[in-house]
Amino acid sequence: MAALPGTIPELLAVGADDTLALTAPGEVTASYGELRDTVTRLAGQLRAAGVTSGDRVALVLPNGPATALSFLAAASAGTAAPLNPRYREEELRQSFEELRVGVAIAPAGADGIPETAGVRRLTIEGEGIDLTLADNGAPLPVEPGPPPGGSDTAMVLQTSGTTARPKTVPLTHANLAVSAANIVDALALTAADRGLLVMPLFHIHGLVAGLLAPLAAGGAIACPPDFNAFRFFDWLEALQPTWYTAVPTMHQLILGRAERHSDVIAASQLRFVRSSSAPLPPVVLERIEATFGVPMVEAYGMTEASHQMSAQPLPPGTRKAGSVGRATGIEMAILDGQGAELAATIRGEVAIRGASVTAGYEANTEANATAFTNGWFRTGDEGYLDEDGYLFLTGRLKEIINRGGEKVAPREVEEVILRHAAVRQAVCFAVPHEKLGEDVGAAIVLNGEADLGEAAVRDLCAEHLAPFKVPRTVVFVDEIPVGPTGKLQRIGLAERLGIA
Repeated sequence: MAALPGTIPELLAVGADDTLALTAPGEVTASYGELRDTVTRLAGQLRAAGVTSGDRVALVLPNGPATALSFLAAASAGTAAPLNPRYREEELRQSFEELRVGVAIAPAGADGIPETAGVRRLTIEGEGIDLTLADNGAPLPVEPGPPPGGSDTAMVLQTSGTTARPKTVPLTHANLAVSAANIVDALALTAADRGLLVMPLFHIHGLVAGLLAPLAAGGAIACPPDFNAFRFFDWLEALQPTWYTAVPTMHQLILGRAERHSDVIAASQLRFVRSSSAPLPPVVLERIEATFGVPMVEAYGMTEASHQMSAQPLPPGTRKAGSVGRATGIEMAILDGQGAELAATIRGEVAIRGASVTAGYEANTEANATAFTNGWFRTGDEGYLDEDGYLFLTGRLKEIINRGGEKVAPREVEEVILRHAAVRQAVCFAVPHEKLGEDVGAAIVLNGEADLGEAAVRDLCAEHLAPFKVPRTVVFVDEIPVGPTGKLQRIGLAERLGIA
């Protein structure tokens, strides 16, 4: 049996030269041979710009083939630092400083990339995969260099902060290669599969599940521009993927347009759909499966684990309702507040360890002391393992609403509200309360012209939940504020909605 890839260049060597590796709207295609040539050339140009092992290369690029290839090249020559291209100048400047960026890559003609001391700005130019890196419009030469090792840092990402500054997570080539292999195994990916990459390429979900895992299987990626629910079914028809992975909010947006595209759905090649990065409401899972006629695989992941930690098995494996499946390639335990492992069915903090888990946050002794206990990384998520090793998440420890000492898991309330036919999206969150400390709030997006009142929402919740879990504050909004990757962010939501 051949050794598993331990670095990104080794991962890219899996696919046969003449096998399709990448496709995109506009009849863009690339074989593995062409993809490897492009990545090698771009990595050589980064070396000519002074990038060596460990040097940070910021990628300030929208989704598309150029971003995917730039990421692979940056990780091969130095350390990739993908950033949200919608960041303002001040946000980029701060990220450049915190991540110790030496080179930044942006599209030709891009505005808003700050002039920062010590940061060399390059542009990615060309079309399809015929790409080159330029400095002030002049293409850089190509300089060969040694391949990275498994222990070299391939990427740094910042975790999404709430009250504090984001933490920097370094991930090695081995971390990423192991995680990609775990996803390949969990999804039974082969060279015949083609993943539709709709997740942003500045987020661990898109980078590992959307980009690296298909390539690790020798399969293909279909790489459209940034996600757009209005164009999703055009991509499904033109690019013919066999699967896609997204966050629940994206799935909900896709469902909102599915009825208009029944012919495209009937002709699609999908064999499963995947969801991760946020809890998947059961009603969304049911509707996706009913709409596409394929299994929905819910996975549980986070940046510090190089993405996937557990996943529901594909048929004919046993799927348990409400679970995010079993650990995939890592060890998992439930810990109490003192770090002791708890028995099956007892609720506590989810902890993990394994080859895909980061060795620790960068330059953050305090965060590392809190996050690691006896070799276990504490995820900050609350849940329990059943007797068969299936993980059931009950909430984010910091998101649990403490209503005068009574604890409310937001997900439990959301699942009840989402059962109402008039509701398209719902999120439950903490609202400040003078006497109780916190009370329960809910923000709701309705379907089209549907009519629903606050009293009806409370009545619905009262039918299924204990009185202390019923939202006292209910607001109807056109859209629910989300983070840059489409994840609902409950912490601080009351303030963002102006009801704190």
